[in-house]
Amino acid sequence: MKLGNFKFYLQICFFVLYNFSVFAEDQVLSTPLINLNELKPSFEDIEEINEDRSTSEIIKYKKKDTLKTNLSSAKFIGLDKITAKTSEIIVKLGETANFGPLEIKVLKCGKIESDEMNNNVAYLQVKDSSENQNEKVFIFNGWTFSSDPTIAPFDHAIYDLQLVNCGKV
Repeated sequence: MKLGNFKFYLQICFFVLYNFSVFAEDQVLSTPLINLNELKPSFEDIEEINEDRSTSEIIKYKKKDTLKTNLSSAKFIGLDKITAKTSEIIVKLGETANFGPLEIKVLKCGKIESDEMNNNVAYLQVKDSSENQNEKVFIFNGWTFSSDPTIAPFDHAIYDLQLVNCGKV
């Protein structure tokens, strides 16, 4: 094929591709906005699902997972990632314990007993009291679980906390 014919075919190809892109429709498809006040909770109501079951079966189902919160302390394992040393930390509910520059306060601690396993849960607040941190901001404020600490992980560059169990002092 001659060079002139090649240029001609090349110009036709660019012309066709350009026309396809020019005549393409520019539409942005989006979902409609959701009114958050009209959303129903994501958990399932046991009474609505189990209408045909007897009340004794429903009560048995409700008692399957129970949270015991009459416990007065939480036991943590603290890890210093720099020195690789671990420490056992026992924190009474409502009191503050220190681990390095961290101030750990446990607000609730309990055990969930189910058929599969026993799980300890604790609601804790952690502040970093080092000089460069703002003391009014929690670096962690939430629930943590002993069976799977990755569900709500405590994330710090130097220190790591893992809930071991809840108990009475």
